[in-house]
Amino acid sequence: MSYLILVRHGESRWNLANKFTGWVDVPLSEIGVHEALITAERLNNINLDVAFTSKLIRAHETLGLILAHQQKTGIFLHTSKRRNIWSKHSKGVDFDETELPIYSSDKINERYYGALQGLNKDDARLKWGKEKVFQWRRSYDIRPPSGESLKDVVKRAVPYFQKHIMPEVRRHKNVIVAAHGNSLRAIIKYIDNISDEDIPHLELQTGKPIIYEYDGGQLHKLNHVHSFDRPIHWKELKREEGGYLNAKATSNEEKTVKKQNTKTTTKKTKQITRRSLSGLKK
Repeated sequence: MSYLILVRHGESRWNLANKFTGWVDVPLSEIGVHEALITAERLNNINLDVAFTSKLIRAHETLGLILAHQQKTGIFLHTSKRRNIWSKHSKGVDFDETELPIYSSDKINERYYGALQGLNKDDARLKWGKEKVFQWRRSYDIRPPSGESLKDVVKRAVPYFQKHIMPEVRRHKNVIVAAHGNSLRAIIKYIDNISDEDIPHLELQTGKPIIYEYDGGQLHKLNHVHSFDRPIHWKELKREEGGYLNAKATSNEEKTVKKQNTKTTTKKTKQITRRSLSGLKK
């Protein structure tokens, strides 16, 4: 028996700024750091053996914080000839119990948003229209200008998952994948056979890992029910039952909830930090 853990990176600086990020290499926000630490706390009882991540720093930071909380040292294994030779461990791949290999690939990068990258989502809506931007964000096979659709992400992420990630799970290794909303949607679509119509609406919360148990040749979700109530996170407008409504009240409610969540997250992070410091004093 082994475990497959899928983790969406914590909030990034551009998530905070309401911008399309895609392949732009933006780091975590302060809240994102807290979310990664809470994720680490939730994984306390699983001893990780192998890690996979994208080529983007927000996923690396999330993974690094999780491994640090487990007192693990992740070692990136590189494919380029010089980096592979010069960064080689003296033990080869025979790491000790505090070390684990990290494999990174742009195959599990976030969806490439093309001309939308760096734009505020509200500004994009004003430029192209709310219906068009909604279609780009929530359809399965429609690309934004010069960008990828979710279907395109499935075509690159799923073969990588099949070829590189699942073999480790089948070797009874506990595997963590720290990646992005859309690359993880692609993997989950494959694992759980989710329809093309439903998968764009799958909500993947930060700070809440999705855990599968591998037993008897099958993956089984543990204590998790998929939600297909993925929010838009627009500040002024929100889609409701096929139309757009003025949602100032909703926006204020979302701000209140986020503020409450931030307080809770900060409190939990301080508790984690205090426990860590207490351990150092002993």
